[in-house]
Amino acid sequence: MSDFKTVYTKDAAFPIATSSTIYCSGQIPCTPSGDILTLQSSSITAMTELCISNLSAVLKEAGSDISKVVKVNVFLTSMDNFAEMNATYEKFFTHKPARSCVAVYQLPKGVPVEIECIALA
Repeated sequence: MSDFKTVYTKDAAFPIATSSTIYCSGQIPCTPSGDILTLQSSSITAMTELCISNLSAVLKEAGSDISKVVKVNVFLTSMDNFAEMNATYEKFFTHKPARSCVAVYQLPKGVPVEIECIALA
């Protein structure tokens, strides 16, 4: 993949403001040491918190934070987990960015939840 760059041209209006966009890949409930949370050992609440904690760490490293998230995609293997996931999600995304939540057949490592986002730098 080539490096991204900001492009300006004399053939178009100069932008009034610019912002960088950060695309965070999906985060699963996996600790920094590589331990994966499961429904047998944990709750959807704890797994959602860990997914969001992982996103927060990536955003911080990129010079952003959760408050600058503009779009979130949540993937669940069962919509039966939606209410619990949503109650936890709302604690972190108080500014209510745009969000999609879809049920999928399966996720990496057999986890029941994965969360990805787009944020401003």
